[in-house]
Amino acid sequence: MNKPPLIWTNVSLFAITFIGAVFLVPWYGYQHGYGAGEWLAFIGFAFASGLSITAGYHRLWSHKTYKASSPVRFIFALGGALALQNSALHWSSDHRVHHKHVDNNDKDPYSANMGFWYSHIGWMLREYQAQRYHDYKNVRDLQNDKIVMWQHKYYLVLVVLMNIALPALLGWLNGDIIGMLLMAGLLRLVVVHHCTFFINSLAHVWGSQPYTDRNTARDNGIIALLTYGEGYHNFHHIFENDYRNGIRWWQYDPTKWLINLLNWLGLAKDLRVTPQERIETAMLQMQLKRTQSLVANLSNCDEALEKLQMEYELLKSHLADYYKAKKRLLEAKRKQLANKQLVLDVKELKKRFHTQQKNWRLLTATYA
Repeated sequence: MNKPPLIWTNVSLFAITFIGAVFLVPWYGYQHGYGAGEWLAFIGFAFASGLSITAGYHRLWSHKTYKASSPVRFIFALGGALALQNSALHWSSDHRVHHKHVDNNDKDPYSANMGFWYSHIGWMLREYQAQRYHDYKNVRDLQNDKIVMWQHKYYLVLVVLMNIALPALLGWLNGDIIGMLLMAGLLRLVVVHHCTFFINSLAHVWGSQPYTDRNTARDNGIIALLTYGEGYHNFHHIFENDYRNGIRWWQYDPTKWLINLLNWLGLAKDLRVTPQERIETAMLQMQLKRTQSLVANLSNCDEALEKLQMEYELLKSHLADYYKAKKRLLEAKRKQLANKQLVLDVKELKKRFHTQQKNWRLLTATYA
């Protein structure tokens, strides 16, 4: 079967920038050295471009997990051009297709089932996309965003201004134009490119699946460190409309923290969060499925499976009762109708749920 023709613009871009980052950057550093200004610009530009992709292109425009003010959207549009990953309109269109057809080799633009190389960068090197869609019908809502359309129209101009003109200006102010172009421009671009690409490739092959195994997406804290919090990808693929990826306080998700900061400043609103009951239920279902597969190999598997199913149903019932009561309490508080008995009922149901949850963990641990 003949492969689609190469996209020579993309092939040249990725090849030249990568070779330059590998050879030219260290050579110039050996010959002339890099000062604190170049290193600070490298870090600053990396976060500016990376977070514009994760908080802007991804969680704001692709999934609409929150709403942002015009100044924030304008900054994300500039940062997206700095990241050099196509316009927000095109990126979001690709990404929505990915979520709709995840792991489908014929429809998913960067299906992980096509191999690491393909999902990481190969899908951008040939005319694969022409076989999948020819318009932006799936992002008609974004076509009503004037900032998105402005960036789409002037994308190439913005790319030059952000990736060449801005670093050159900073280099002139700092006294080393070439050094700044190499660090804040070239090296930063390659690092952010491949860290972002890890979300499509590495985050679909390395890590755990605590919430779903219906697709290849994985949760991985190490990948989160490289991708501004996007490494909790298993959670994201089942709860894509949640503005968070790392839902635990200790999970590294600077994109979530940025959105929270914008919300606190009044620059973002309507942050969408998945109900905790749905998250707990998804985790419980995965625990049951994994334990059932282990129990199936035991000699007394029928008895063990029956006990496991009984404990699962009991825990699921306690979970539903607790969250229903909690919801009633919140509604009563909003209407200023909450009473002491209702509060005590919620506490008691919470205690029962946690006790049964502990029993469930002990039971599943015996088969691990």
